[in-house]
Order: sequence, then structure tokens, then C-alpha cells
Amino acid sequence: MSHTVLAVGAAVVTASGCVWYLPALADLRAGADRPVSRRTAAAACLSGWTTIASAAVLLLVAEAWWLPCAAVVAGAAVTVALRVCAGVRRRREQREAAYHWTRLRDGAPPPAETGDARHVVAVLVGTGLVAAVTTAGLKVAAGPGGGADWPRAAAASAAVLGLFLALAFAHGRRVRRRARARLPHEDPPA
Repeated sequence: MSHTVLAVGAAVVTASGCVWYLPALADLRAGADRPVSRRTAAAACLSGWTTIASAAVLLLVAEAWWLPCAAVVAGAAVTVALRVCAGVRRRREQREAAYHWTRLRDGAPPPAETGDARHVVAVLVGTGLVAAVTTAGLKVAAGPGGGADWPRAAAASAAVLGLFLALAFAHGRRVRRRARARLPHEDPPA
């Protein structure tokens, strides 16, 4: 595959990623109005999308493959490091908030959150997408040189993605069911 095709693909993906990097930019511009963990996560998001955009430019400019690959690896390392720091900071902020709520309510625990369920669903969907792309790539690489293997590769990757989406859906329903069971039931008015 030529550099130009990959560069155009990376540029299109970067342009379509505005639903993630524009809110992240707004979080960074908000400054102290946002928690530190949220600003760090926004910086991680922006560094990831900047990495893809810079890879697109490098694919157009550089003739060697190692330069765009090195930029992607360096950008991915920075993105992962920032995201891990944001997660650690968020857990610290949650513990601090739980401590303050406990002190305010005379020992009553803070309300239960479903934020972890959202993370599990996001991980399942992301893993499904990665597995689907990997499955399609392996199917095409293992098959004959022509494009006749595309329908089977697409069906296999769609099946893998469907499995992970079903797992994410089932997990979300189970968490909602558990949350409803914890709520106090009110008697209907007479």
C-alpha cells in the first residue's frame, strides 16, 4: 500500500475524530474549572489525535517507513502515559471526594456510581473493534492474493465485533438491573 493512500486514510480518520478531540480541547481551555484528571485525560486524547494527524503528514512527506512509524510509537507512548496518569489522578480525586462526603453525612457512604460500567463497556467495544480489524487483516493475509477473500474477512470481523457488542450490551443491562435493585422502592400513591 502506498504512502499516499495511508496518509489520506489517516487524514480522514483524524477529521472524523473531531467528536473526541473538540470536547477535549474545550476541557483544556476551561482550565481550573475542570478537575486535573479530566484535563490530563483531555491532553491524552489530543496527543493521540495529533499523533494520527502527524503520521498523515509524515506519510506524505517522508519516503521511508521508519519515520512515520517512529512518530506513531512516540505519540502512542505519550498518549498512554498521560491516560494512565489521568486514571491514577481520577481515583485519587474520587477517594478524596468519598472521604469528604463521608465526613459530611456522618458516615453514610457516597451514592453508588455506574462510571466503572461505562469503562467496561468502552473496553469491550474497543477490544471488539481491534479484534475485528485484526481478524479481517489475518483473513486477507492468509488468503489468496486477490480480493476474493474480502467477503469472508468482513463476515468474520463482523461476527467478532457482534460478539463483543453483545457482551457489552449484556454487561450494561446487568449493571442497570443491579442499580435498580439497590434503589428503594416506593409504593404508588393511593
